[in-house]
Amino acid sequence: MKAAVIYISLTGNTQAMAEAIYEGAVSTAGNEQVALLSVDTITAAEALTYDILVLGSPAMGNEVLEEDSFEPFFSELEKNLTGKKIALFGSYGWGDGQWMRDWETRCNNAGAILITDSLIINEAPDTAALELCREFGKKTVK
Repeated sequence: MKAAVIYISLTGNTQAMAEAIYEGAVSTAGNEQVALLSVDTITAAEALTYDILVLGSPAMGNEVLEEDSFEPFFSELEKNLTGKKIALFGSYGWGDGQWMRDWETRCNNAGAILITDSLIINEAPDTAALELCREFGKKTVK
């Protein structure tokens, strides 16, 4: 079982979440089984070689995925998600998490298997939120 934590972060909030999720996943599965990757370092085709995808994007604009890099990456992935194990996370600064609900719907419509409840954090994650991220990471690789 190989997992990839793939994210985009513009302010550092989603990156902090991704790093904590990675720590949790590694503590359960080991370094050789989990990769931490910024979305600009991997293609959709490469991502599909992993058994589990843990995807992170902040809410942007009118509660949508980051549009310049992450949305094109996810749109390409979306075509091939049938049966793929997925977990979603991200940060937001306003709204109520609609971007995450929309993203979950897209995954479900594409045939992905959402392996745990999605994780959203408002603004910069504090100590308690980072612990939630670590626990989320552990859940994704069990």
